[in-house]
Amino acid sequence: MGLPPSSYYDSLEELWDEEEEPEEIETLMKVVPSVYHQYFNSFSKVKAEKLPPHPAYTLRAYISENLEKGFILPSSSSTGAPVLFVKKKDGGLRLCVDYHKLNAVTRNNKYPVPPMNQLLTVFNGFSVFSKIDLCGAYNLLRIKEGEEHLTCFRTKYGSYEYLVMPFGLTNAPASFQNLVNDIFYDLLDIYVVVYLDDIMVFSKSEEEHFTHVYTVLSRLRANNLFSKASKCLFHVSSVEYLYYVVSSEVLKIDQEKVQQILNWPPPRKLKALQSFLGFANFYCHFIKNYSKNICSLTSFLKKDSCFPLNEEALRQFHQLKEAFTISPILSHFDPYLPTILEIDASDYALGAVLSQTSDSGKHPIAFDSRKLLLAELNYEIHDKELLGIVWALKRWRAFLLSLFPLLKFSPIIPHFNILCHQRFSLALKPAWLNFSLNFTFQSPTALASWPPFQMHCHVRTTFTKRGGKISSARIQ
Repeated sequence: MGLPPSSYYDSLEELWDEEEEPEEIETLMKVVPSVYHQYFNSFSKVKAEKLPPHPAYTLRAYISENLEKGFILPSSSSTGAPVLFVKKKDGGLRLCVDYHKLNAVTRNNKYPVPPMNQLLTVFNGFSVFSKIDLCGAYNLLRIKEGEEHLTCFRTKYGSYEYLVMPFGLTNAPASFQNLVNDIFYDLLDIYVVVYLDDIMVFSKSEEEHFTHVYTVLSRLRANNLFSKASKCLFHVSSVEYLYYVVSSEVLKIDQEKVQQILNWPPPRKLKALQSFLGFANFYCHFIKNYSKNICSLTSFLKKDSCFPLNEEALRQFHQLKEAFTISPILSHFDPYLPTILEIDASDYALGAVLSQTSDSGKHPIAFDSRKLLLAELNYEIHDKELLGIVWALKRWRAFLLSLFPLLKFSPIIPHFNILCHQRFSLALKPAWLNFSLNFTFQSPTALASWPPFQMHCHVRTTFTKRGGKISSARIQ
């Protein structure tokens, strides 16, 4: 695309709104590279306030500001939801309306909001990143005419209803994701990923990145979507995105989150333990054998559990905190590299590691684990190992099926001798073995040469042949 002519910058002041605060302009000049100043109005606080609301610091101020903007109106609805304020990351306050009763009777919008871990799989080989944070995202959508009264909220200053979509509605995330996906539909996973109001632009070179960012900013401007300059980053080699640190080759835990874990005091109540484990679970794929190592902690999640934590649970609590400080850096998945899947099963949990090998050695892609269900606890060890294999194949199916056709992956099964010599019940698990036929294993491999596995392939081939079809199942 090339850079705009230098004469363009001489008239940059024409884009500045007379009401724009000097400090906002100063922030813009520091954060946004000069080559993108032609999109200044995409970062304008004054223009943004004409559509999306900004943080309210008191209830009265929130009502006054939104009445003035035309986002809310006094309501005569016979029902209404209560409100409260929660702290934002930047220290401001966000008003939240408790819509749980309305959400309970709302028909859900089934438009998919992409899982965070799915969005983080597309960055392999890209070295230049820009992050754009949209301003007042949900308030850019209007409530359907005639249904505004359903959003009524009650305050001591009266009842009000929204004309724009507020935070708290069950369909708000899906509706907004639908909007941004429609805007960037042809760019998604090519050089753009979008999670609600967080946009990431990624490229392989600086020159290419200029063109990509120009395209993204142009579409935002054309659709009247505005960004907050203080939350944006441009042309960096490493960036925090969706609570992870992303670079061209690796994925890391945000150090602020690690410090938050380290400062966490031992839980003394059930809710405190639930909060800690919920936070830790978000990064569990960085920790090997995570589920196995928190068994004592999870036993305290039962309602009849007595606090404080016992000695074993406290030991696991401190070990988990330490594990976050030494957690490995995960590499991005590359479908052109040899892949290794390691599986292990214990008495109480399953564990798996997905790794790849390159010239620099073996690198972990992801860890995963889960506790065995009550019925699974009664399985024999060889059944638990087979369960672990199928569970790991399902967990990373998208990766393993996307391998370059000439590559196969190697499963490593520590107790394969048990699988071969223990009694095997084929009737218990035909679906497991049938699912495994979708994958191409490295040859020679323990799993491919496993007698029950070969027997199941033979049975399947014979069955399909009787039906007049030729089976395409092959174990290589």
